[in-house]
Amino acid sequence: MIGIVDYGMGNLHSVSKALERLELAYVVTDDIEQLKKADGLLLPGVGAFPDAMKTLNEMGLTEFLREWAESGKPLLGICLGMQLLFEESAEHGETEGLKLLPGRVERFVGHTANGETYKVPHMGWNKLTFHKREHKLLQDVEEGHVYFVHSYVVKHKDEDVLIASSEYDVTVPAVVGRDNVMGTQFHPEKSSSVGMAILRNFGELITQGGESRE
Repeated sequence: MIGIVDYGMGNLHSVSKALERLELAYVVTDDIEQLKKADGLLLPGVGAFPDAMKTLNEMGLTEFLREWAESGKPLLGICLGMQLLFEESAEHGETEGLKLLPGRVERFVGHTANGETYKVPHMGWNKLTFHKREHKLLQDVEEGHVYFVHSYVVKHKDEDVLIASSEYDVTVPAVVGRDNVMGTQFHPEKSSSVGMAILRNFGELITQGGESRE
């Protein structure tokens, strides 16, 4: 069973519907005791990084998520949920993240080196480029287009965590992960067949017992 972490800042309806279409069992809850019974966790997120971390801290979910990651059980962050997996964010000042992956979240600059401007937020469909084709999240997935909505981008400190990327003036880490901790910057539940395949693979990873070390 997949536990969807409900901390009031996630796109819970569309994520839930996607799992239903895949016939994956899930529960949506903020109750830590219920979440402990899950085989894998989804951490969705829509909104500002500082607000999200404040809420997670107040609900006791920060320490729980860190302990969950340490246990080796699968954890998948989506959009803001992916950004929360990293060490810190510059959004509205400096905010400490979950510190499960090495890196920092920074705002898109909004202009190129030549002075040309580009739209922020990054919103729409962009093509994936795979860096770890063998990763379990990417099994039988095409390098297709997925749907992004974000104004901040992860600056990862270790190339080993980069599973797939997209281009939006800069290289955008689109799928990241280390062992059992994974994330997608795009919304897989809104990304047609490519996103659904990734969610399906996450469900299969859970049934296989957890860690993905490819």
